[in-house]
Amino acid sequence: MAEGIIFLIMLAVFVFTAFAFNLPIGVCMMIASIAGALADGQGIPLRHMFEGSFGYLNTILVIAAAMLFMKTIQKSGLLETVARFIIDKFHNVKVLLLAGITLLIMFPGMITGSSTACVLTTGTLVVPVLMYFGVPKHKTGAIIAMAALYGMLAPPVNLPAMIIGAGIDMPYVGFFKPLLFATVPIAIITSWILGLPHMLRKKKEGGAGLDKSALPASYYKQYGIKIVLPFVVLVVLMTLPSIFKGKFPDLGMPLVMLISAAVAMVTGKRFSVFEAVKEAVRDSVPVMSILMGVGMFIQIMTLTGVRGFIVVNSLSLPQSWLLAAMAVSIPLFGAVSAFGSASVLGVPFLLTLSGSGNAIMLTTGITLLVSLGDLVPPTALAGIFAAQVVDEPNYFKVLKHCVFPALLTIAAGLLIVAYSNPLSKWLL
Repeated sequence: MAEGIIFLIMLAVFVFTAFAFNLPIGVCMMIASIAGALADGQGIPLRHMFEGSFGYLNTILVIAAAMLFMKTIQKSGLLETVARFIIDKFHNVKVLLLAGITLLIMFPGMITGSSTACVLTTGTLVVPVLMYFGVPKHKTGAIIAMAALYGMLAPPVNLPAMIIGAGIDMPYVGFFKPLLFATVPIAIITSWILGLPHMLRKKKEGGAGLDKSALPASYYKQYGIKIVLPFVVLVVLMTLPSIFKGKFPDLGMPLVMLISAAVAMVTGKRFSVFEAVKEAVRDSVPVMSILMGVGMFIQIMTLTGVRGFIVVNSLSLPQSWLLAAMAVSIPLFGAVSAFGSASVLGVPFLLTLSGSGNAIMLTTGITLLVSLGDLVPPTALAGIFAAQVVDEPNYFKVLKHCVFPALLTIAAGLLIVAYSNPLSKWLL
């Protein structure tokens, strides 16, 4: 059967099972993979399905360990302590306060690669803070949603980049500075656009003084400097191998996360380790199952020739059309799954562009487009959860404030793609 028809069958089965039966995305991708193999006369290729499901094993281990680390620093009181420090330090300088809050929201995504982790941990933590300083609840939700998207892309963990890299056998190396450049400035600028006018207006109107009872608690006086040791251990273990090349072993990100989590268990508030592990597993299983489904999907696309078909046909598009197609198709496909968009469309687009640009910078630009899938209805994970944490039942009231930042993100992603070679000379 023609590769194009097989691809359409896989997409149709994927979308149908996702929306008609509301099955988990990972299961939908597995069923779509089986449908593609059957359509090509391959039967049910168990070997390829099994091999594909382990294509992202290292990434899956990173997610599990990172989620445990996030749970431990959340329960130990470290996140609240950091939030309170930022507020106490910069509450009179709103520009720096909002920048610090934005980076705080982003942090869980930087560690776990999940926008949902940002919204449900630090996002929940800063809601009363932003609203206390005069930001309306709908724009508060938009700030949290956009910061969560940029957090899922910021280094050290960018799952869409890992997925795309695995699809073309490109190691996840050399991405730190490009991802930092692509995410942190636009994240802060977006938050300033959405929230700073309201914060400055309240200050000008003479808002009430700082009511510390309404803000996150700080456990610094109770536990001292040791409460920040998990951060210190994480940074030290991640940076020492690059500073002392060949002299300090690279422990690997999963082990580094687990060691840092173990430190967090004894440096702050006491909590049930069993409960923390259980919650971490529960929160990470959906993402890990998606990655297993994505691996199967890519494996069957390769087996049936669909992957090559997409690349060959993409090469025939003029450069201007190719950029326009990326700007529209990649975010829209993310309505089903942002990670699915990275694998199904991100990989072919990168292969198409790789001859004319730097692969690392191209991947960085593409992931900016991929992240917007978490804002596209009906799934819109970042938008829906951000609306929930600000107590807004209609998430479209939050999403409408994300439209302009999303357009800025598309423009930034396309510019990085278009100027990947000059940027690579500066950032790599």
